[in-house]
Amino acid sequence: MTVIGWIQILLYCAVIVALAKPLGWYMTRVFSGERTFLSPVLRPVESAIYWIGGVDERREQHWLTYTVAMLLFHVGGFLIIYGVMRLQGVLPFNPAGQSAVAEDLSFNTAISFLTNTNWQNYGGESTVSYLVQMLGLTHQNFLSAATGIALAIALIRGFSRASARTVGNFWVDVTRCTLYVLLPLCIVYTLVLVWQGIPQTLGPYVEATTLEGAKQTIAVGPVASQVAIKMLGTNGGGFFNANAAHPFENPTALSNFIQMISIFALGAALTNVFGRMVGNQRQGWAILAVMGVLFIAGVAVTYWAEASGSNVLNALGLTGGNMEGKEVRFGIVASSLFAVITTAASCGAVNAMHDSFTALGGMIPLINMQLGEIIVGGVGAGLYGMLLFVVLAIFVAGLMVGRTPEYVGKKIEAREVKMAMLAILVLPLMYLGWTAVAVVLPQAVASMANAGPHGFTEVLYAYTSATANNGSAFGGLTGNTFFYNLTLASSMFVGRFFMIIPAMAIAGSLAEKKSIPPSAGTLPTTGGLFVGLVVGVILIIGGLTFFPALALGPIVEHLAMTAGTVF
Repeated sequence: MTVIGWIQILLYCAVIVALAKPLGWYMTRVFSGERTFLSPVLRPVESAIYWIGGVDERREQHWLTYTVAMLLFHVGGFLIIYGVMRLQGVLPFNPAGQSAVAEDLSFNTAISFLTNTNWQNYGGESTVSYLVQMLGLTHQNFLSAATGIALAIALIRGFSRASARTVGNFWVDVTRCTLYVLLPLCIVYTLVLVWQGIPQTLGPYVEATTLEGAKQTIAVGPVASQVAIKMLGTNGGGFFNANAAHPFENPTALSNFIQMISIFALGAALTNVFGRMVGNQRQGWAILAVMGVLFIAGVAVTYWAEASGSNVLNALGLTGGNMEGKEVRFGIVASSLFAVITTAASCGAVNAMHDSFTALGGMIPLINMQLGEIIVGGVGAGLYGMLLFVVLAIFVAGLMVGRTPEYVGKKIEAREVKMAMLAILVLPLMYLGWTAVAVVLPQAVASMANAGPHGFTEVLYAYTSATANNGSAFGGLTGNTFFYNLTLASSMFVGRFFMIIPAMAIAGSLAEKKSIPPSAGTLPTTGGLFVGLVVGVILIIGGLTFFPALALGPIVEHLAMTAGTVF
């Protein structure tokens, strides 16, 4: 590890903290229906959308109606993606002449993109056309990200409202998020990426002649626009199979830094939105501090593990750290930082091969996802996931002092705790359950590229990534099989919607409650004690749930590596 490396990490953290407040202020105004500097241009467009859709923006919805609207919205998204992939061969904007995508792969991809997972069992440039990339994938990147943010806003309203039966209007929240937040930012972002050298064209693939005289086909396309929303919306699905390691998706050190910033920007800002909407910005800063503690710890371990390398590499005289699977133009620090960022958020974009990380270096991204991706997390999803752990931490604190716990003026009672536990426990059911099945089925084991604990980690990582709606992978696992396409799709679906429904139930329950003023026995929730309590609850739950699986995978692999055995 180097001083320059740590300066890069601390600079990144400083920029994220600096962006949280202005972005939080702007997003609060958007979702409160207040005027913004874009209103003169976008307000007529917004009104026209409501008129076409038959939406009354003044009519709010009960939490159950809000949730049903969200689910129906995703049915439409699934049909669009699946349809364009199956009909790809006869649709326009297909310069490479791509044929229809197989049924199971189309199904997996449709579920993947509508759940904000963007797991890719296909090679983007070699499998799908420009039209599918734009109409199916990029289009859904906007809508899945907008859905996550809308759901977080609905949960925040549950905390901030008193004696109310509604939590907002799903159609209004999604429209405002897309129109006022995601689209303007992505237009500017796309232009910056084009300036950095990322292609944005509908022209055909480029034919080139190498110095040896051989012909080479270089894939191009509308890349910059997809990269912008895949990063800003924490989607992660790449235009190219190599994702952010591809020079056409991430050509420079500056583009790499900007992309890392964009992954965390909106998720971090939503903590400030929470503080503003509940009437105390310090509440939001406390939640961001919890995320920050876990993030810095993860970066420190990953950076140390990759910079230290392994006994095997050191024995060969390669003492500069583990550069296997990393781009030389990014190096160890930028690759390690990117890996922790993309798995702390539910992004899944990668600029290095996680499968080539050291055992402990690859374990931290795995843990980030197993915790439910609450360390900033996906846009919206990270905040409502973190608030579920806050509910549990407040409940634990109440047990310690023997009184009904409360948070931002709302009593946390049995209903909220049950819903929070239901949402949190459904995730390991998918992580561990499907992993247990896959490591004993011969057809599933055949997809593993490595034996021993590393092969086990490949499978565990896949189901963890799918359930956590991340989408990154240990690339050694061949996932494009009938078994993995269907089981990973089920993990993505459960990981997204079986967490959303309990969270929305909590929103509705809290909104109906009266606000109560703090008393002498109220636990302060803006200081270090609260931050430490929440961090402790997260680590205890994670440790009890996942340590046995981690012991079978990366931990035993690390111990074997110290003895000179590699897999």
